[in-house]
Amino acid sequence: MSTSSTAKAPKKSRRERRPKDPNKPGRFSQISTLYKGAVKQNPRIPLWMALAFLVGFLPLLLIGLAWGHPFYLGFIGLMVGLLLMMIVFGRLAERAAYSQLDGQPGASGAALGALRRGWFVEQEPVAADAGRARNPRDMGSAAMVFRAVGRPGVVLIGEGPKANASKLLNSEKKRVERVVGPEVPVTIYRVGQGDDTVAVSEITKRMGKLDKKLTTAEVTAVNKRLRALGTKRPPIPPGMDPRNARPDRRGMRGR
Repeated sequence: MSTSSTAKAPKKSRRERRPKDPNKPGRFSQISTLYKGAVKQNPRIPLWMALAFLVGFLPLLLIGLAWGHPFYLGFIGLMVGLLLMMIVFGRLAERAAYSQLDGQPGASGAALGALRRGWFVEQEPVAADAGRARNPRDMGSAAMVFRAVGRPGVVLIGEGPKANASKLLNSEKKRVERVVGPEVPVTIYRVGQGDDTVAVSEITKRMGKLDKKLTTAEVTAVNKRLRALGTKRPPIPPGMDPRNARPDRRGMRGR
């Protein structure tokens, strides 16, 4: 029998690591960027982090000195202090991020990205009305509606001027109710500052307190029906991105 002259290609090991993408920032780079952005919004963050560390570290160190085990309890205190410091940093960084989003077009959509599993979120507005806006700088007068579907039902979140946002919310609510039926709850919120509004930082908290009315299978079915419904965004001028108030260059050039 003749043997083949072609050599078999060596099999790749499952443990072989994939080459790192040079354009993708590492974990420490992401944390550093997040820290710098948070401190820019709230310069007192380093002080609160230091206090949180001392609250976790000093008591255990003092107890260790009193009991004759300073290294053992000091090490535990170090771990506890670092944990408390990271928890405080996470909370303050979240607040800083929300304060930066407050008042910006598309803030509701960005806030919905913090929802936990179990929600289907539309990253782009499902309805929008640019109002008198004719260029990206005037997007402050635009009204937008974002949608999320979960076990509490359908949640519609509007932002923009009160009159336009309320009108757009009510119109989208009726549109959704015709598709999902009366058995699926439809909750509406309007983002802003006032008695009948919800702050950007409170959106996910409010949604988390809603009663669960649907099963997981029903949530998936409702989301599919709404996705098939499409979006309602004709009033937005061409070439304008409603999420970040920047011109869509591809849309301006034409397809």
